[in-house]
Amino acid sequence: MATAGTPAVARAAAPAIARAGDGGVVSLDYGLASTMLALGSVPRAIASLRNWSEWVVEPTMPQGVVDIGTTAEINLEVLTSIRPSLILSTPFLAAMDEKLSRIAPVETFTIYARGGEALERSYAETRRLGAMIGRQQEAEAFLSRADTTFGRLRERVKSLSVPPVAVINFVDIRHARIYGGPGLYGGAMRRIGLENAWKGEASYWGFQTVGLEQLAELDEEAHLVVVSPLLPPDVLTRLSESPLWTSLPFVRRQRISVVPGVLMFGMVQEALRFSTLMVDVLETAA
Repeated sequence: MATAGTPAVARAAAPAIARAGDGGVVSLDYGLASTMLALGSVPRAIASLRNWSEWVVEPTMPQGVVDIGTTAEINLEVLTSIRPSLILSTPFLAAMDEKLSRIAPVETFTIYARGGEALERSYAETRRLGAMIGRQQEAEAFLSRADTTFGRLRERVKSLSVPPVAVINFVDIRHARIYGGPGLYGGAMRRIGLENAWKGEASYWGFQTVGLEQLAELDEEAHLVVVSPLLPPDVLTRLSESPLWTSLPFVRRQRISVVPGVLMFGMVQEALRFSTLMVDVLETAA
């Protein structure tokens, strides 16, 4: 893999756009940046680099990548100074397109939107990104490996007697996001053959915010998986003193597992990480 910022990265990243001396590809989205890494290309800069290790966790971002500030406050001076050849964005940052397009061409990738599923769109947009940055073969190889991994995980699930699974992360001591619908976690669960215990609605982002009392609606046999980070950090300890919480079937039956953080608004690489962690923890519980 070329190191960040080298001419080799810029040329491989966008051969149809890059010019000699250009600063490479900039990503305003974690999922797109992670996908670049999966295809063997390092972005020259990303938004919110300082929070990468908290929200994405894996893969690690190589040294030398530039932080251009948050998506709410892009440092246009720094962005201009690195002379990017291409800026990767999403529809949720469309208000910035006019300013950004004065610096470099902007390409918008749609993963989360009405009328489709995040995992399916992630496959399609990975192929489009690969073609755009000169990594078409790498994209096909990556997606082929992903298919193989999902298949192996599905076989592992088949070998277990897994009850319906509910996936949440806490918003605070009384509320949680519960995942399903067309989002990435829901799509990954379907791909590996896990039944989602949450039958309620979910936005195209793939979650619904619920009061903890609504978790009583889950299947009696449900296994609860909590995705880190825990907010607040001592939430499970504090909930152990709650009569409501301790009355829930998955608590009484000690069917609760915690998995490390996985970017819930990511792409294929994040779906693979989530699926692997899920199967690992369910095997341990079994």
